[in-house]
Amino acid sequence: MAENEELQEMGEGETRQKILVADDEASIRRILETRLKMVGYDVVVAEDGEEAVDVFNKTNPDLVVLDVMMPKMDGYGVTREIRRTSDVPIIILTALGDVSERITGLELGADDYVIKPFSPKELEARVKAVLRRTISKDVIIPASSGSGVPAAGGKGSKNIITTGCIKIDTARRQVFRKNERIRLTGMEFSLLELLVNNSGQAYSRNEILQHVWSYPADHRIDTRVVDVHISRLRSKLETDPTNPELILTARGIGYMFQRIN
Repeated sequence: MAENEELQEMGEGETRQKILVADDEASIRRILETRLKMVGYDVVVAEDGEEAVDVFNKTNPDLVVLDVMMPKMDGYGVTREIRRTSDVPIIILTALGDVSERITGLELGADDYVIKPFSPKELEARVKAVLRRTISKDVIIPASSGSGVPAAGGKGSKNIITTGCIKIDTARRQVFRKNERIRLTGMEFSLLELLVNNSGQAYSRNEILQHVWSYPADHRIDTRVVDVHISRLRSKLETDPTNPELILTARGIGYMFQRIN
């Protein structure tokens, strides 16, 4: 029944989203290919890093599920190659015990990670959540955020938020410094959107994980996922990322965007 509901969500006649699964373990490729197809996705596969890059370039998938430890080119190398030209969402699979090594993939531009061993249901949930957040065209303001600032301070169109030399187009999910576009991944934009639409309001790391990554409150994941994405945003948006003026640290709480008047 749940699988039928997933298929119905796509709607009749809609183009099926394509997912690239890259893993050197044939059993994992088979399981993920079967399960993801069952819930309505098209799936292409690769068994090593070089093939993953080649398949990515030929098929233009909507999301990549990428094992870290692969022959010929590891998942980090594949992530670097993809991020040279594309902001497509990436979920990395890792069995590495060292948290700092798992975070490396996020620092290189991955959107989320799943630790091996994992259940196919868990991976399906992460795929669905990341796709929802990275392709959504709606301005999302969490119901629990109270009376946030939904585009306060914006100039011109209600979908445009301007602060200093930064312009954020929430309809097209694009960010500009003066007239130059700043490339953000889908999750980076969703994180920025949450903070900007509620400027002046501090969010804890756990709240951000719930709102942006759709993790349930009791889900255990290293909250440095948020720190890494904040660092990436600052490096792209701030004049001096070491002394941020836009995305501020709320001591003892988490992060906030400067209040937009």
